[in-house]
Amino acid sequence: QVQLVQSGGGLVQTGGSLRLSCVASGMFFSVNEMGWYRQGPGDQRDLVAQITRDGRTTYADSAKGRFTISRDNAKNTTYLQMGSLKPEDTAVYYCMAIVQFTKFAFDARQYWGQGTQVTVSP
Repeated sequence: QVQLVQSGGGLVQTGGSLRLSCVASGMFFSVNEMGWYRQGPGDQRDLVAQITRDGRTTYADSAKGRFTISRDNAKNTTYLQMGSLKPEDTAVYYCMAIVQFTKFAFDARQYWGQGTQVTVSP
């Protein structure tokens, strides 16, 4: 059974910083893409940032220049360093990972973390 366990988040003032972490555990061949999504009240879940296994990154326009995604393949962990936070960044943040179970790329499945609240006060 694969689990994604998130840590970090909380309450911060405008302009502050937070770091989120997400660890994938279980029996699998590899963890491929990893990413962070967020969902505000009444909103859909949107991509914040994504990183491939070889380190290629993608950011939402709202995250460019303020957030940095990284990963440690040896630890099956991804991080989201968030800076210059704004009240509109307030949301539940979810970790995502594409986990591959054998050497065949098609033998993969998407998993989600439990979510963590990030609140940015004015």
